[in-house]
Amino acid sequence: MLRSLMSIASLYEIYLRRCFTAAGLSPQSIAVDDETTIHYWGPTTKSQNKSCLVLIHGFGPMAIWQWRQQVQFFSPHFNVYVPDLVFFGGSTTRSGERSEKFQAAAVVKLVEKVVVGKKEKVHVIGTSYGGFVAYHVGRMMGVERVGKVVIASSGVNMRKKDNVALLERAGLERIEELMLPAKPQHLRKLMALSLSRRLHFLPDFLLADFINKLYSDNRKEKMELLKGLSLGREEYLNISPLQQVCYIYKESIIIK
Repeated sequence: MLRSLMSIASLYEIYLRRCFTAAGLSPQSIAVDDETTIHYWGPTTKSQNKSCLVLIHGFGPMAIWQWRQQVQFFSPHFNVYVPDLVFFGGSTTRSGERSEKFQAAAVVKLVEKVVVGKKEKVHVIGTSYGGFVAYHVGRMMGVERVGKVVIASSGVNMRKKDNVALLERAGLERIEELMLPAKPQHLRKLMALSLSRRLHFLPDFLLADFINKLYSDNRKEKMELLKGLSLGREEYLNISPLQQVCYIYKESIIIK
């Protein structure tokens, strides 16, 4: 208990939870099938006058660490649902599946159980790893059930050589050293590649606190998720286009 009170990461998470609560969301959990339970933040009271929007987080921290500003912006206009993907936050499974398609199937089951009715459409936004999942959600549900799919900062069209180039830029040998940092120097590499602001002044003890809070749970299973990715394994593109997709890269938005 004392350690949590002294942890800056733990204190900041309390702030994040209050932001989600202030936006009208509450933490909830549901068994989407016999093996998988999804934890998510959803509206305390669903409005029949708003469309539904699902925000799918990237690899790393649980959902509340990645969507605070978007939840505050979108919640007045949409019924916002923010799930933790399997092995992130409170979402778990007994299944041995580890691909992003499995993650997408769990999100689809959540949508069908609690988000929209049979005649409603849902909009989906995914960032980074969540973009991979959002792509497959769009494929699985089809244009009859999905309105817009927004894929932000996500290499859904990446090839094997792109992963090799990423590791060369980071100066690391294994992708898990970058995506699941265990040391302050590895987290610095990740921040340098993913953040527009340089935060090189942060001390090691603070970075270690964030690593302990955000990257210590379910490390084995998360490494399996990285190995289970189906996109980016080949030197050729293995995706097909979706209708009504927004690809966001930096300040540009391309709608197809």
